[in-house]
Amino acid sequence: MVEDELVWAIDEEHVPAYWFPRECPRATFWVGPKTTAEDAAWLNGATRVHVIEWDWWEPFRAARVYLYAMPPETFTVHNEGAGYYISRETVRPLARIEVGDLVRKHMDAGIELRVTNDLWPLWDRVVASSLSFSGIRLRNARQRR
Repeated sequence: MVEDELVWAIDEEHVPAYWFPRECPRATFWVGPKTTAEDAAWLNGATRVHVIEWDWWEPFRAARVYLYAMPPETFTVHNEGAGYYISRETVRPLARIEVGDLVRKHMDAGIELRVTNDLWPLWDRVVASSLSFSGIRLRNARQRR
């Protein structure tokens, strides 16, 4: 392994944010410890929501996403709040697991999946709220208007 290369891993709590095609932009947000009752009410009873744009619906439905179970021995915390761990050593996965139907996976996990034409108005509202959130690959979303 080259010195600057890292193996990244995500903890189980945060892995649902990766049940998407790699380049798919998504807004994920949930009720966290600092979420106000007013902001929680905006979720209409959901505790966690994932949102993609309609342009990504077909790639999302067609995607085959895999998880890799990693041996924990060489991993250290990189960002605990985000659930990121790193290893500076070469790591062989213990198993490769196909996630399967991504819509079903969200449903089974109790995560509300939403689709919108434009992520930006929603994203701006989320980041201004008291909700916990993560935006991934937002650079691939439609351009801001």
